[in-house]
Amino acid sequence: MINVNENFLNLQNSYLFVTIVKKVAEFAKENPDAKIIKLGVGDVTRPIPKPILDAMNKATAELGVKETFKGYGPEIGYDFLKEKIKEFDYKRLGVDIDISEIFISDGINSDCGNIVDLFSEDNKVAIADPVYPVYLDTNVMSGRSGKYNETTKKYENIVYLPVTAENNFIPELPKEPVDMIYLCYPNNPTGTVLTRAELKKWVDYARENKAIILFDAAYEVFISDDDVPHSIYEIEGAKEVAIEFKSYSKTAGFTGIRCAYVVVPKEVKAYTKNGEPVELNKLWDRRQCTKFNGASYISQRGAEATYTEEGRKQVLENINYYKENAKIIKNGLEEAGYTVYGGVNSPYIWLKVPNGLTSWEFFDKLLNEINVVGTPGVGFGPSGEGYFRLTAFGTRENTIEAIERIKNMK
Repeated sequence: MINVNENFLNLQNSYLFVTIVKKVAEFAKENPDAKIIKLGVGDVTRPIPKPILDAMNKATAELGVKETFKGYGPEIGYDFLKEKIKEFDYKRLGVDIDISEIFISDGINSDCGNIVDLFSEDNKVAIADPVYPVYLDTNVMSGRSGKYNETTKKYENIVYLPVTAENNFIPELPKEPVDMIYLCYPNNPTGTVLTRAELKKWVDYARENKAIILFDAAYEVFISDDDVPHSIYEIEGAKEVAIEFKSYSKTAGFTGIRCAYVVVPKEVKAYTKNGEPVELNKLWDRRQCTKFNGASYISQRGAEATYTEEGRKQVLENINYYKENAKIIKNGLEEAGYTVYGGVNSPYIWLKVPNGLTSWEFFDKLLNEINVVGTPGVGFGPSGEGYFRLTAFGTRENTIEAIERIKNMK
């Protein structure tokens, strides 16, 4: 008899964004004339900049010529892209990363899910609450979560680190030992950030406790404040305890192209049950070469073009467009009397749900009354109840119209 992996049975309902898509589809079917504005799922709307598109078109053409055809590429990525990452994403920050520590992939979602392959099922996991659902769900699938408690809305073996207005959205260090720590800054969903001093506390904790920080920096390009680090490796000692994830999805509009990377410094170690250190860089290399055939040559040439002078210029134009959207949302909601967080160093705006509604009730109210789609805070964790997320990735016209609708909502 074939047995199922029963860890999957511990997952709650369907994936958050799948649930939203289904609810919106049902509403659209019943209301075919409604103009629905979607500010829920964090998908981009600006076209890919021309220098990047040109690079991908050139790469595509190469595949049609015998002399330049490419078959399987390196599973861990082409050096031409890794050299650019080393130079532009790290050296300019004063951080020394070797290209052997950079692993190209097809997206942060995949990487955050796959990285757990390296760690024992016995490891204690700490996540911010609320948080991007993939961190939690992949650990549920891997057997680290324990059972779900219907009363607390939490998993028994997960350490939840509340980030709410009460603690200024700054997670407190765990009161019990943990082994794997997920941090995402600028944060999804709250749009808030950690200063260098706050992030150093986590690096120091991980060093003292031989823990690993899994640091999602997908939105670092939106950072405006000087005291907010663009990489965890700007913090002294972080290369000993942190694995960093970055992506081209929100920077270069690659949500449909798929290209990202993971940095696994050679200093980062995990330990056997006998206490012997093991270099995670080698294990991740082995894992990727076994289970992953590499990101496409075309997407990697496109990613490389983001580092050209013109490519970078046009990427930043798109980022500034989204940042202006965030400003419009934040200012508009505040004018309407909402309590709002984020939206400065991030494309996400996190608002307090009014009138004692639950976050799903507020979702339904926006959808049914003014045909605007956002994301219920509780979908990111129990501490997200009473909050709601809007994204700045819509078009300017839709962003302005959505905020006007919310202002006029009764």
